[in-house]
Amino acid sequence: MASNSTPDKGISRRTALAAASTVGLTAMSLSTALPSAAAVPAEQASASLSGSPTRRPGGWHRYVQGPSSRTVRPVWITSSSGDVKNPDALLRPGGTRSVLRRPQPVAAPTWPAGTTAEASSSHAGNNGNDGQPRTYDASNAIDGDPDTFWNDDTLGVFPDVLTVTLPQVTSLSGITMISNSDGVPTDYTVDVWRDGDWHTAATVAGNSAVQKAVPFADKADTDRVRITVTNAQDTSHGNFTRVNEVWPAPVEPIPVPSVTVDFGKVVVGYPQIRFTSASANSPGVRVAFSETRQFLTDRSDFTRADQAGGAGGGTDQFAVPAKGANWTDHKGFQAGDKVFADGLHGFRYLKISLDALASDSPAAQPWGTVEIDSVALQFTAYVGTPSTYRGWFLCSDDELNRYWYGAAYTNELVTDTFRQDDVDPRNAWSATLEGKFILQDGAKRDRDPYVGDLAVSARTLYLTHDDAAAAARNVLADLADHQRADGWIPPASIGNYTLPLFDYPLYWVTCSWDYVLYTGDRAYATRYYPTLLKVLDTWYPSVTDDAGLVSKGLNGTGGYGDYAFLGRTGRVTYYNALYVQALQNAAQLARLLGQQADATRWNTRADTVAQAVNSLLWDAGSGAFLDSSTGAVRHAQDGNALAVVTGIADADRAASALAHLDATTKRPYGNAFMDNDTIFDQASQRVYAFTSYPEIEARFLAGRAESALDQIRRTYGWMDQNDPGITNWEGIGPGGSLYEGAYTSMAHGWSTGVLPALTHNLLGARPTSPGYATWEVRPQPAGVDWATGQLPTPHGPLGVEWENGDRVFRLTVHVPGHTQGSVAFPGDARGQRVSVGKRTLWDGRRAATRDVSVVDGTVTVSGLGPGEHSFVSEQRGN
Repeated sequence: MASNSTPDKGISRRTALAAASTVGLTAMSLSTALPSAAAVPAEQASASLSGSPTRRPGGWHRYVQGPSSRTVRPVWITSSSGDVKNPDALLRPGGTRSVLRRPQPVAAPTWPAGTTAEASSSHAGNNGNDGQPRTYDASNAIDGDPDTFWNDDTLGVFPDVLTVTLPQVTSLSGITMISNSDGVPTDYTVDVWRDGDWHTAATVAGNSAVQKAVPFADKADTDRVRITVTNAQDTSHGNFTRVNEVWPAPVEPIPVPSVTVDFGKVVVGYPQIRFTSASANSPGVRVAFSETRQFLTDRSDFTRADQAGGAGGGTDQFAVPAKGANWTDHKGFQAGDKVFADGLHGFRYLKISLDALASDSPAAQPWGTVEIDSVALQFTAYVGTPSTYRGWFLCSDDELNRYWYGAAYTNELVTDTFRQDDVDPRNAWSATLEGKFILQDGAKRDRDPYVGDLAVSARTLYLTHDDAAAAARNVLADLADHQRADGWIPPASIGNYTLPLFDYPLYWVTCSWDYVLYTGDRAYATRYYPTLLKVLDTWYPSVTDDAGLVSKGLNGTGGYGDYAFLGRTGRVTYYNALYVQALQNAAQLARLLGQQADATRWNTRADTVAQAVNSLLWDAGSGAFLDSSTGAVRHAQDGNALAVVTGIADADRAASALAHLDATTKRPYGNAFMDNDTIFDQASQRVYAFTSYPEIEARFLAGRAESALDQIRRTYGWMDQNDPGITNWEGIGPGGSLYEGAYTSMAHGWSTGVLPALTHNLLGARPTSPGYATWEVRPQPAGVDWATGQLPTPHGPLGVEWENGDRVFRLTVHVPGHTQGSVAFPGDARGQRVSVGKRTLWDGRRAATRDVSVVDGTVTVSGLGPGEHSFVSEQRGN
């Protein structure tokens, strides 16, 4: 260790951090250590930082988004339609009731016996959403059964023609089109055959109604009716023409009574409706859910039943008994194989309609009277309240505070118990996870724990609710227990642990290190060290080429995907940068366990891969790393960001790569993950907060804190300001849209990187060895006036607060027992004076003690032990 270092002879940051574990600065301790986190409630802990900005009105508590209890109620009525009395009463249980009424419809008109139908094309039969064989012939449109339908066979190609032929000339005043809510015909003409030719009887444009009465301008005597569809709604089930029924008369639909309630933010759990009474005919209620108003229709934005090809018709159903019922939405049928509910939902908006599926008759009828007292939700996820936060953050920027706590709430929504009825239906259930506390990917979907997501969401968990760290450990341990014989580790339980992803086994390594780093759980490291050896020394060498780079396509991996299922092969910068990170982390874990030979081997391999990436994947013309050595030339956010974070890129290349991303990927809603569209159309307009996190981190590490905050404000500002607000989206598409439409998860744990970025980089505190035995505080204010926060450690809270004046920077650190660390001060060491009380530690040229040095141009004080340490840094001169 170099002491009394001058700026031009500063030691490396790595050396300084190592020294921090051996050198004490007990003479500078200003108070005794704080009590442990277990002994200090969060409210007291926030106030215990003397002189803290948390004493400002409101404090950090007002940003917390979690519910106060597991019973959550809506806060607004968004809309109501049809015959609804007192819709606002749904917000006030125990008072006036809401009443929905709908008269019994008259019998539908029918075609004369002998009527036939033919179409320009008909889709081949298959198993429908309910798993039962279905046909899609033209005759379904006139069979009197609204549960069957004609489906054309030309996806996205129009016109589609349906012709109905009657056995004799009949006088028609119009028709009624009953469409399928999976895709309503929007534009069509209706022609009738008369005098040996077709004549247009009606034209429809811009339709969105499932039941559309189409009156003719003049009554027509005809024996043939032709419907020519020129456009239809494009839905997740494809852009087809679907017609359930055509009736031989114009019948106006009876408005469906409905009320839409708004919970104010995305929530997750089991919806509950208290019905006080109903008419005696078993009136049906259909409940639709959506995270956004944009995709709130008479169908939910997502149901597991639809995804699994099951019942439900896109909504959850309930037949209300005459005496009423306290209904909780649990998965299953209410009556035999009729009246299905999907169970748990993640949503913001809930729409209740007095209606029933035709296939549910007579168990449920689409008419009658229903009286409702109230609507609620039984919240199933982690309930985060001010008293549960063991780590927190607050700064002078209100927007950044909102983003931090929005990310915390997003992560709480996906911290839940693994339950068979609530997980992804695509063979994701696992007996080894059932009943365990886990971190999954999304509140709405997929509701399965993916290890790549933990690279972000687990850090968010450790920094907010470290008492729930078992949610991450349970996932990591379960995936390790399902390791394949050749060393490959499954990314998730989905597909019975067989989903072939190329990058996610590396995330298991990095997430395992993160878990040990934040929690100090040596037992986990020991138990799963053989898993680590097998994935790094058996699996990845099997897909490594002669240059030492992992190459997708080797060993039968050409069809493997990655976090975005991207079609890239060969030497990919992202895979190799992630490989370097995994090798570096594995070496750290090996040293913890005394496996020095493994640590040396993995560090050597990481250096070899880094050199090969620089030699073979750097594009000097663009000043950035290539996405892949094969295919079209493009440069990706993921590979370039990780190259900076892992140290593959030196300072010059880091600056160049980040400048390239600035020039090519900046969007009003974040930074795109590709700089052009050669991998798929509009890739350069797509933003993933998942891959944005390492770029934000790279900007901080490269000394570009202002640009990091700019990226945060664009990415998280967009999500915060647009429906549903607060929570972090799975992905953002062109123009700031939902990148996968209604299917997009609007509360996704892998997008919460703003939280660890602000804590670790803006506030500046992070662990540097397992269990926070050592730590560092390295603030990067970037124009923020002040910040304060607390990191939960196994030894008690690590508290940090700083104020950033014009030329004066004040920093206080509250250190828990059994730990020690270092602090580094922003600004140029050459014009800086650092002091403790009246004692000068650094005068701009030399240090007063060997515990003070210059690291990477910044004044660093090492060996800080338990207690309170307050410093003042003054910038002098110009």
